Amino acid sequence: MQSAADAIEINLEDRLARSKGRSSRNRVANARVTEGEQKELEAAAKAEGKALSEWARETLLREARRSKNDALFTEIVAIRMLFVNLLKPLLLGKVSSEQITEIMAAVKAEKQKVAQEVMQQYTAKEGQ
Repeated sequence: MQSAADAIEINLEDRLARSKGRSSRNRVANARVTEGEQKELEAAAKAEGKALSEWARETLLREARRSKNDALFTEIVAIRMLFVNLLKPLLLGKVSSEQITEIMAAVKAEKQKVAQEVMQQYTAKEGQ
Protein backbone atom coordinates (compact mmCIF):
# COMPACT_ATOMS: atom_id res chain seq x y z
CA MET A 1 0.00 0.00 0.00
CA GLN A 2 1.26 3.47 -0.92
CA SER A 3 1.70 6.06 1.81
CA ALA A 4 0.42 9.62 1.46
CA ALA A 5 4.01 10.88 1.26
CA ASP A 6 4.74 8.54 -1.66
CA ALA A 7 1.58 9.69 -3.44
CA ILE A 8 2.55 13.33 -3.03
CA GLU A 9 6.05 12.63 -4.32
CA ILE A 10 4.69 10.78 -7.38
CA ASN A 11 2.22 13.55 -8.14
CA LEU A 12 4.97 16.15 -7.86
CA GLU A 13 7.22 14.14 -10.19
CA ASP A 14 4.37 13.78 -12.69
CA ARG A 15 3.71 17.50 -12.58
CA LEU A 16 7.37 18.36 -13.12
CA ALA A 17 7.66 15.89 -15.98
CA ARG A 18 4.67 17.44 -17.74
CA SER A 19 6.12 20.93 -17.49
CA LYS A 20 9.49 20.10 -19.08
CA GLY A 21 9.84 21.33 -22.62
CA ARG A 22 6.94 23.77 -22.65
CA SER A 23 6.60 27.42 -21.81
CA SER A 24 5.14 28.43 -18.49
CA ARG A 25 1.38 28.58 -18.22
CA ASN A 26 1.02 31.81 -16.28
CA ARG A 27 -2.14 33.31 -17.79
CA VAL A 28 -5.75 32.64 -16.80
CA ALA A 29 -8.85 32.49 -18.99
CA ASN A 30 -11.99 32.67 -16.83
CA ALA A 31 -15.63 31.90 -17.43
CA ARG A 32 -18.49 32.20 -14.99
CA VAL A 33 -20.81 29.20 -14.97
CA THR A 34 -23.86 28.04 -13.05
CA GLU A 35 -23.65 25.25 -10.50
CA GLY A 36 -25.26 22.87 -13.00
CA GLU A 37 -22.83 23.87 -15.72
CA GLN A 38 -19.93 23.35 -13.30
CA LYS A 39 -21.11 19.80 -12.59
CA GLU A 40 -21.52 19.16 -16.31
CA LEU A 41 -17.98 20.39 -17.02
CA GLU A 42 -16.53 18.34 -14.18
CA ALA A 43 -18.32 15.22 -15.46
CA ALA A 44 -16.98 15.76 -18.98
CA ALA A 45 -13.44 16.17 -17.65
CA LYS A 46 -13.77 13.13 -15.41
CA ALA A 47 -15.05 11.04 -18.33
CA GLU A 48 -11.77 11.75 -20.12
CA GLY A 49 -9.71 11.12 -16.99
CA LYS A 50 -8.50 14.70 -16.77
CA ALA A 51 -8.52 17.50 -14.27
CA LEU A 52 -11.13 20.12 -15.07
CA SER A 53 -8.51 22.80 -15.70
CA GLU A 54 -6.58 20.64 -18.18
CA TRP A 55 -9.75 19.49 -19.93
CA ALA A 56 -11.04 23.07 -20.18
CA ARG A 57 -7.71 24.31 -21.53
CA GLU A 58 -7.63 21.63 -24.23
CA THR A 59 -11.27 22.25 -25.14
CA LEU A 60 -10.82 26.01 -25.39
CA LEU A 61 -7.72 25.68 -27.55
CA ARG A 62 -9.33 23.06 -29.80
CA GLU A 63 -12.28 25.37 -30.40
CA ALA A 64 -10.04 28.39 -30.96
CA ARG A 65 -8.09 26.46 -33.57
CA ARG A 66 -11.11 24.82 -35.16
CA SER A 67 -11.68 27.39 -37.90
CA LYS A 68 -8.23 26.57 -39.30
CA ASN A 69 -9.02 22.86 -39.17
CA ASP A 70 -12.49 23.34 -40.68
CA ALA A 71 -11.05 24.71 -43.92
CA LEU A 72 -8.65 21.80 -44.23
CA PHE A 73 -11.38 19.30 -43.41
CA THR A 74 -13.66 20.89 -46.03
CA GLU A 75 -10.99 20.53 -48.69
CA ILE A 76 -10.39 16.88 -47.75
CA VAL A 77 -14.12 16.23 -48.08
CA ALA A 78 -14.08 18.02 -51.45
CA ILE A 79 -11.30 15.73 -52.68
CA ARG A 80 -13.30 12.74 -51.48
CA MET A 81 -16.39 14.00 -53.30
CA LEU A 82 -14.42 14.55 -56.50
CA PHE A 83 -12.88 11.09 -56.26
CA VAL A 84 -16.21 9.35 -55.61
CA ASN A 85 -18.03 11.24 -58.36
CA LEU A 86 -15.32 10.66 -60.97
CA LEU A 87 -14.23 7.12 -60.15
CA LYS A 88 -17.04 5.16 -61.81
CA PRO A 89 -17.18 7.25 -65.03
CA LEU A 90 -13.39 7.11 -65.31
CA LEU A 91 -13.31 3.35 -64.84
CA LEU A 92 -16.04 2.88 -67.43
CA GLY A 93 -14.27 5.24 -69.83
CA LYS A 94 -17.41 7.34 -70.12
CA VAL A 95 -16.31 10.74 -68.90
CA SER A 96 -16.03 13.83 -71.02
CA SER A 97 -14.23 17.05 -70.18
CA GLU A 98 -17.67 18.71 -69.80
CA GLN A 99 -18.68 16.10 -67.22
CA ILE A 100 -15.46 16.66 -65.29
CA THR A 101 -16.11 20.41 -65.32
CA GLU A 102 -19.69 19.85 -64.11
CA ILE A 103 -18.56 17.52 -61.33
CA MET A 104 -15.87 19.97 -60.20
CA ALA A 105 -18.41 22.82 -60.15
CA ALA A 106 -20.84 20.68 -58.13
CA VAL A 107 -18.09 19.79 -55.66
CA LYS A 108 -17.14 23.45 -55.27
CA ALA A 109 -20.77 24.42 -54.66
CA GLU A 110 -21.54 21.62 -52.19
CA LYS A 111 -18.28 20.98 -50.35
CA GLN A 112 -19.01 23.13 -47.27
CA LYS A 113 -22.48 21.68 -46.78
CA VAL A 114 -21.22 18.12 -47.19
CA ALA A 115 -18.26 18.77 -44.86
CA GLN A 116 -20.66 20.03 -42.17
CA GLU A 117 -22.79 16.92 -42.57
CA VAL A 118 -19.76 14.64 -42.32
CA MET A 119 -18.53 16.51 -39.22
CA GLN A 120 -21.96 16.15 -37.62
CA GLN A 121 -21.81 12.41 -38.24
CA TYR A 122 -18.43 12.20 -36.49
CA THR A 123 -19.63 14.40 -33.63
CA ALA A 124 -22.77 12.29 -33.18
CA LYS A 125 -20.66 9.11 -32.99
CA GLU A 126 -18.38 10.68 -30.34
CA GLY A 127 -21.41 11.64 -28.24
CA GLN A 128 -22.72 8.05 -28.10
